[in-house]
Amino acid sequence: MLTRLREGTPDAAREGRAESAAAAPDAVGAPVHVRDVGHSFGELRAIERIDLEIEPGEVVGIVGPSGCGKTTLLELVAGLRSSDSGTVSVGGKKAEDERLARCAYMPQRDLLLPWLSALDNAALALRIAGVPRHEARARAGEHFARLGLEGFENTRPDELSGGMRQRVAFLRTLMAGRPVLLLDEPFASLDAITRAEMQSWLARVLDPDRHTVLLVTHDVEEALYLSDRVLVLSSRPARVADRIEIGATRAPDRAAAVTASEFTALKERALRSLAEGAR
Repeated sequence: MLTRLREGTPDAAREGRAESAAAAPDAVGAPVHVRDVGHSFGELRAIERIDLEIEPGEVVGIVGPSGCGKTTLLELVAGLRSSDSGTVSVGGKKAEDERLARCAYMPQRDLLLPWLSALDNAALALRIAGVPRHEARARAGEHFARLGLEGFENTRPDELSGGMRQRVAFLRTLMAGRPVLLLDEPFASLDAITRAEMQSWLARVLDPDRHTVLLVTHDVEEALYLSDRVLVLSSRPARVADRIEIGATRAPDRAAAVTASEFTALKERALRSLAEGAR
């Protein structure tokens, strides 16, 4: 099963179609193992000897300088690219198509199809999997209230705020029914206030969730707040500059969490590691 199928835009397939019509958004998270992985684009070395082990249900943030290979690392995990060296496995599977079948990819842009309603956009992965429209809409609609989308089922993307569009895109990713979510700068296009609100929202969504999550972001505060661990990458070719264990449950009160002394210390450490890794 290959999920590179395009639906209206070249990146939409990364969220792909579900493995079967029984795919569900509450899939149990799978372990992700990255061992001694390297990757080059021609003569340009992008990633050098990265190791990462993620337990099922764990949220791991990835930060690093622009162009250091963060997105490339997600693509290697998802099986969208082949590594030059080392091995990657998702749920114990190493083949690219088997990894791709276990990952749902949410790119930076929401990529909502403008001619579809919010509900039909959210149900798109199920429709690609062959689920009848009425069933796909019903299954996606069950999650609108939980994600703060209730009442917007029939709204078109151009009538939604940036934050609401990202919620629909996130639900579309969940509906792929994959155990691993790969989130690539999901809030980068939002203004600072909306971004903070979406971070609080995602923290609430992830708390009861059982997915394994890799979150790429340029925002150190975002990574530390949403993740169980944060991987700091160096400049290209990317190596691991620091591994930061958060060690605390995500607090529902974001403002209080990010101003706590322990959080501030971790943020200073991450920024220091970024600066040192960029040298």
